[in-house]
Amino acid sequence: MSRFPRRPEEIGGTGVQLTAEQMGDVGRLAELASAMPKSKRSEIYLAVATLFRVHGAHISPRERALMRDILKRLTLDVEMAIRIALAEQLADDADAPLDLILLLIDDKIEVARPILLRSQKLTDESLLELLSGADTEHQTACAARPRIGEPVTAKLAESDAEPVLVTLVRNATAQIAASTFAKLVEKSQHIASLQEPLARREDLPSALATRLSLWVSDALKAYLVESGRVSALAVDNAVRAIQASGSGEGRRKLIEKLAAADQLKPGFLVRVLQQGQSELFDLGFSRLLGIDPVRFSDIFYRRGPRPAALACHAVGIDRCVFATVYSHSRRSRSINPILSGQDRSEIEAVFSTYSRPEALALLKSLAQS
Repeated sequence: MSRFPRRPEEIGGTGVQLTAEQMGDVGRLAELASAMPKSKRSEIYLAVATLFRVHGAHISPRERALMRDILKRLTLDVEMAIRIALAEQLADDADAPLDLILLLIDDKIEVARPILLRSQKLTDESLLELLSGADTEHQTACAARPRIGEPVTAKLAESDAEPVLVTLVRNATAQIAASTFAKLVEKSQHIASLQEPLARREDLPSALATRLSLWVSDALKAYLVESGRVSALAVDNAVRAIQASGSGEGRRKLIEKLAAADQLKPGFLVRVLQQGQSELFDLGFSRLLGIDPVRFSDIFYRRGPRPAALACHAVGIDRCVFATVYSHSRRSRSINPILSGQDRSEIEAVFSTYSRPEALALLKSLAQS
């Protein structure tokens, strides 16, 4: 059974019956609300809300303002369950007064959520006005609203709150402009949870999908290529373009962006090395190790295969891949990559004896010597 009065003049449980004439005088409701014991104020709240809902179109501006004030003052004295029930009912009422809708949106998120998600009374213009002062929870609910338009999604994308951005990108019905997608892709460098839903949006422009592929995981990169969203050649060309720009500044920026997004991985190092991008390999490797690039170059290339094995093991390059890394990195510097029997024994000992933290500690000790 509904908890709301069947007729606006019925205030169940209060012992008060309002006549039609009394209902027309909203000031009487204000007096009643002030005089009523706290335990009875829920009934007054429901009576005013119902009166607002049923007769809102015929109430004067002064009376509407007074009724809003009554509801605001009573909100803290009314059980959350009652306010939620009212919001649930009004969320599906296309004729609900906008004043009442906005009042409920201004309540706690548990009350506001059904209105934000379902009310047909909310336009993009009213949502934009709401978002200017909304907290993260209200913004997140708004981001989940079906079929929000480009002005609203653009406003939501300005947020730096992860729940808001991820909810927005996962909202398949949200209309997102290319410029907004560009902003979201850039933010995904630092918010890794954005990367997967962005990669799976079919409306993500191809050029932005290619840019996204520069810092996503190998699995997501493979998905983008396999789904036809980007080509492997386009990804390689994008990396090469960054490498070629700015006399090394572009390479440093790429490495820092990948590191900030937690996407600087051993697989990236191996791939750029095989592509002949030795400077990008060195910058990425030294960044992963936390060692100055000059010192990295000294211990990796000039002190024999054992430090190279320590470096590879420290960052998570598998033993089975070490020979490839060692050979390609040596050839890039015109260094003989041939390993002796003694070298192979030392390499095996590195991978079998030390943990990754131990290998890193030994390497950093060498860097200081």
